[in-house]
Amino acid sequence: MNDFWLQLEYLPLAAEIGATAWFPLMESLHVLSMGFLLGSIVMVDLRVLGVAALRYPVQVMVRELVPWAAWAFVFASVTGLAMFITRASAHVQNPAFQIKMALLLLAGLNIALFHFRALPAMLRSARGDAVPAQARISAGLSLLLWCAVMLAGRWVGHVV
Repeated sequence: MNDFWLQLEYLPLAAEIGATAWFPLMESLHVLSMGFLLGSIVMVDLRVLGVAALRYPVQVMVRELVPWAAWAFVFASVTGLAMFITRASAHVQNPAFQIKMALLLLAGLNIALFHFRALPAMLRSARGDAVPAQARISAGLSLLLWCAVMLAGRWVGHVV
């Protein structure tokens, strides 16, 4: 298994990224895309929690902001993968990276539960502004998970 990660590091693309200005560019773009991702998610979560943007229906917030979050996630994944392949064997052994990946998985599961369970329940609700407890719990969990993903990601470069 370790040979696979080493082979990734020896790809010409990984060498090019790791030895040139491509790495700091990927890192900068990764941070910017995470900003767009988190900004979009936080606004939807705060609306679901009833803390912000109360004059906008949840459905409108979801419709307008989720595409931004989705594209930002794709961009963050591509730039993250570009950085990952430069030191893949070290990253897979890094506890901060492992925690970040586990948190990303949990955040993804939470998103799926929100979009396939809580959001449809809100759309079926007789009151258009009613936010079920399941949706509020999911939004609160989302805020916690994405903050934790960011913190773990920040630690990746500092844990050896």
